[in-house]
Amino acid sequence: MAHSRFFRPSRQNRMSQRKILVTSALPYANGPLHMGHLVEYIQTDIWVRFQKLTGNQCTYVCADDAHGTAISLHAEKQGISPEESVARINIERVRDFGEFHVAFDNYHSTHSQENRKLSEAIYLALKEKGHIVSRNIIQAYDPEKQMFLADRYIKGDCPKCGAADQYGDNCEVCAATYSPAELKNARSAISGAAPVEKESEHFFFKLSDFDAFLKQWTRSGTISDEIANKLAEWLDAGLQDWDISRDAPYFGFEIPGEPGKYFYVWLDAPIGYMAAFENLCQRRDDLSFDEYWNKDSQCEVHHFIGKDIVNFHCLFWPAMLHGANYRTPTRVNVHGYLTVNGEKMSKSRGTFITARTYLEHLDPEYLRYYYAAKLSSRIDDLDLNTDDFIQRVNSDLVGKVVNIASRNAGFINKHFDGRLSATLSSSLYSQKSAAELIAGFQAAANTIADYYEGREFGKAMREIMALADKANAWIDEVKPWVVAREQDNSPEKRQELHEICSTGLNLFRLLMIYLKPVLPAMTVKAEAFLNVAPLTWQDSQTLLLDHNVNPFEPLMTRVEADKVASMIEASKEVLAQMETSSKQSESSSGLSSGVSSREWLEKDPIADEITFDDFAKTDLRIARIVNAELVEGAGKLLRLTLDIGEPEPRNVFAGIKSAYAPEALVGKHTVMVANLAPRKMKFGVSEGMVLAAGPGGKDLWILEPHEGAQPGMRVM
Repeated sequence: MAHSRFFRPSRQNRMSQRKILVTSALPYANGPLHMGHLVEYIQTDIWVRFQKLTGNQCTYVCADDAHGTAISLHAEKQGISPEESVARINIERVRDFGEFHVAFDNYHSTHSQENRKLSEAIYLALKEKGHIVSRNIIQAYDPEKQMFLADRYIKGDCPKCGAADQYGDNCEVCAATYSPAELKNARSAISGAAPVEKESEHFFFKLSDFDAFLKQWTRSGTISDEIANKLAEWLDAGLQDWDISRDAPYFGFEIPGEPGKYFYVWLDAPIGYMAAFENLCQRRDDLSFDEYWNKDSQCEVHHFIGKDIVNFHCLFWPAMLHGANYRTPTRVNVHGYLTVNGEKMSKSRGTFITARTYLEHLDPEYLRYYYAAKLSSRIDDLDLNTDDFIQRVNSDLVGKVVNIASRNAGFINKHFDGRLSATLSSSLYSQKSAAELIAGFQAAANTIADYYEGREFGKAMREIMALADKANAWIDEVKPWVVAREQDNSPEKRQELHEICSTGLNLFRLLMIYLKPVLPAMTVKAEAFLNVAPLTWQDSQTLLLDHNVNPFEPLMTRVEADKVASMIEASKEVLAQMETSSKQSESSSGLSSGVSSREWLEKDPIADEITFDDFAKTDLRIARIVNAELVEGAGKLLRLTLDIGEPEPRNVFAGIKSAYAPEALVGKHTVMVANLAPRKMKFGVSEGMVLAAGPGGKDLWILEPHEGAQPGMRVM
């Protein structure tokens, strides 16, 4: 963790400001954000906020990863263009990230002119130096879809370990890499057809040209030893040329001078970091693209990624940059996956939670703090245990930190007109004086800062909560509520009460400075209460004396267990809707679980495949909505009473409250799955499922058939 140059309060003004560019992996633009994604973006945002808090010029950019076959297939199933699809997702991403307080300086898209220009320039530079070669290859071709298949669209048995259902470029069981031609029992992940062989000219990046450079770079301290040891396995086995082209049809950038040939998504995706920064530089006079990316740059570039994409960021990416005469990253920070309650995120258990579902039920800062309390610089997986989540947030934030302010603020406002004492050390109120206690809090700034810098957020949170424990123990010892009863007839006791409560609020202020990177929204409320300008890290070395504060208002409420339970139930409903709409060709995100930043990357374009015989079992009926009503305690559900021509109506719960008022549905017709097994829910038994379409929220429509349709008619 040896990062000692970034902050020392006594020297801060004399130190040169660091210039830091930070990126998170680009989320693939074919599905919603979820809890697994947010590990990375919250981790990065905390680190960035800390750097800004200490006075460094830190710039955080990201973008939607917008190219590839998965994007075009996703758009095709929606009946829109790829450009329109990624634009819609971009709007949702900006909204969701913003509500989780992830503060990008620029959130862009890889489908941009900046990215096209840079991708072409880097490719041509590599080609000029002889690092690009072309050759004809025999490639897998889907005879039904009439398209060449990218590696990730071929599935079969791993040629090394025999594991079934593996993708065409690497095995998720043994981590072997191979070409799709080596896969056993191959099939198209798009149509299910057996691929045929067809010749095509492809372009390759000669990664082996950079063998010596990468062996040095991976041991330069830019990545952890754990990651370097893993990469050594690939380096020792001999680097293979990297196929960087794809044939039309393909959504991406056409390779200069090569009609019908496109850059593989993974070539232009990391260049998207540079493009997002260049786009920002065009709007910011204080930023220079060349200053950050030239070969001899003294600025810093830090990437935050998941462990599943290490090979791209620590082999291909630095080699491309080095070969094109750009600087390489200062540091690549790698995190593990997310599990929920000790297991991979589960659709059936409702623990595959989208960002939007979480936001509809819980405060985003609960999650920011919980992730911070669990994160370290290692690549261990992080577990979100819902019981621990409730206990930790309530105990630490509400029971410890906020409690310090609430225990002292009332006395300051009631007895001293909201004004803090001018002194804090006129007497001893316990074995430890106020001055000693505050000095210990202030001295902790460097230790906590070291933890933030080294991404040891869990250690930082433990240090901060240990301080909060000391503050609460001190308040328990000096008992301001007892002193308050004695202060009316004693000037000494009145001064004692004033100093005790002023000390308490100063301790609270110091804790909020240390928590500000994690809890930006709560800190804004605290700043308003304390009546101060936005706090900086250096403010930890000063105190509030003879200063007016505002009336105290609750800064954070407790996590309620029933709201967590409601979120889990809502997640089941959301996923059921997503799977239903997927089968109706509305959406096809290929949800997977326990994932990091790019699990959407060109995996299955459709959710779990079914055969025609499976589909034929689905009994789709016209249903007339006899009644619709709100469900008490449910965030998204309506209870529908449906007439499908049977003696008794059906009761169905549908997650369409955001789009329809209940009275607007009565008398309408829709389509329902009539032979779905009844499902017991928290609010009752659901006896089927209605079909709806749309991206969600207010844009959700029941599929109303022709007016002449009669209840009970089958949909063919």
